[in-house]
Amino acid sequence: MDCPSCGSVNSESKRVCGACGAPLSFRCPACGADNPSGKNFCGDCGAALTTTGAVRTTPAAGASTHTVARVPKRSTLSPAPASSAERRQLTVMFCDLVGSTALATMLDPEDLREIIAEYRDSVAAIVRKYGGAVSRYIGDGMLILFGHPSAHEDDAESAVRAALEIAATNHAPGAPRKVEQRVRLGLATGLVVVGDLIGSEAAEPLAVLGETPNLAARLQALAEPDGVVIAEDTRRLIGGLFDYEDLGAVTLKGFAAPVRAWRVLCEGTAASRFEALHPAVLTPLVGREEELARLERGWRRARTGAGQVVLLGGEAGIGKSRLVAALQECIEGEPHTCLRYFCSPHHQESALYPFTAQLQRAAGFERDDTPRAKLDKLRALLSPASPSDEDVAILAEFLSIPTDDHCPPITLSPQQKKERSFDTLVRQLEGLARRHPIIVIFEDVQWIDPSSRELLDRTVDRVESLPVLVLVTYRPEFQSVWTGKTHVTFMMLNRLDQSAGAALIRSVAGARMLSTEIVDEIVERTDGVPLFVEELTKAVLEASPEGIAQAVSAAPLPDLQCRPHCTLH
Repeated sequence: MDCPSCGSVNSESKRVCGACGAPLSFRCPACGADNPSGKNFCGDCGAALTTTGAVRTTPAAGASTHTVARVPKRSTLSPAPASSAERRQLTVMFCDLVGSTALATMLDPEDLREIIAEYRDSVAAIVRKYGGAVSRYIGDGMLILFGHPSAHEDDAESAVRAALEIAATNHAPGAPRKVEQRVRLGLATGLVVVGDLIGSEAAEPLAVLGETPNLAARLQALAEPDGVVIAEDTRRLIGGLFDYEDLGAVTLKGFAAPVRAWRVLCEGTAASRFEALHPAVLTPLVGREEELARLERGWRRARTGAGQVVLLGGEAGIGKSRLVAALQECIEGEPHTCLRYFCSPHHQESALYPFTAQLQRAAGFERDDTPRAKLDKLRALLSPASPSDEDVAILAEFLSIPTDDHCPPITLSPQQKKERSFDTLVRQLEGLARRHPIIVIFEDVQWIDPSSRELLDRTVDRVESLPVLVLVTYRPEFQSVWTGKTHVTFMMLNRLDQSAGAALIRSVAGARMLSTEIVDEIVERTDGVPLFVEELTKAVLEASPEGIAQAVSAAPLPDLQCRPHCTLH
């Protein structure tokens, strides 16, 4: 008999190992009979020996008294624990290393192991940066999830941003020159089952099942080295936030019908998230007549020289950006200048990001512009404020434009540079206000960076005596410091009442008639959030006549915090 502890050979008559003193038999918990080590069932009564981790037989008198040990339960005898898997909508990424077979022929296995480990760690770090999680490693491939365990409104966008950064990163900087690590990435969004996948022999704590991961893997195969290919559902969620190449309907192994695919090229140039994520023709504004009238009164007062600041708050999806767009429609025919600034959850650590992005758009920078061309455009943009060469050089530095010999060297401290840039931008606002009244739109300040917050504070103070209306949109978590200022007004958008919700549904439906029962069901399920009203109504309109009731009852409408594609602010 082989000792289960040290492996030494002992005669069948022995109960204790002569080499290490470990017991060699199990006592049946049912009948008390001794059984040889390694057996699963009692040879006398047939009872299972390991259902609860049977205790090894105590050594006979005079034998060594080693600690009594537990034997692990056999998975074939143990009932599988309850699964914690759940049904979720996720964006799934499949990342695969290009040419791994060739790498294996070029490198020693130990060297290959180190390079693969470095690649995995590099990708995983980028994934964590954008809120994703690695589900599992499949050879040199990685299955990655966005939206689990916590869902966010911009999971699809975060996944694409992560994919672009992964594609642009050297994942093995210390590898030999002959080793070139490139990746292919595929992304898809849809319903999956995610969580513990428990079988009789193994368990996966973050397994994901469904068509979506399979689609992501197939799309990855379509990508060029360091390329990103996404499915139509993902592209629909991220709208115009990125530039794409339409690959058309492609035939994929295992899919009965062709699948629409898109190659992601780079970040888009849309002026705002709202515009990027919504069609050119907006749904009519419903239930906000009083709020729109207040904004119009603020504009009329501001254009006379009594500057106004309106803080427009509300939860995600409540329609803040839609209300701002409605005001712009109302004053479209009046002479005015519009300055738009957008905070981003992905740039909260980037100093003055809303202002630098606005300068780049206003100056008309193109991707292929030379540094000299960008510098000339910046000078032209700032000309109304008559800035000094040093002011231009400071702003050029903020915009990462090399100045070479075209501007004087900057000898100021970082704090002095910041103060000079603030002064230049405020003077720019004053110069524009001398020409026409200005509407300044500052969106999503709950994501504002500290430097931009400081400059916005100065702007709020300065506009009190200028023909300027500042509209600031924010979510409830933003803490304002402008309470008590006479030219600052707070407006909080509430959810739509039942009649306004029904009116919005019929507006979205247009000529398509929906029964009163269906309208009432949509109103009840969407709880007065305009974004949800529009989404669910469109889902019903896309369903077949016989499937309308099922579309309403089956539509997942979780809390706003968990909505994976809540993008209307």
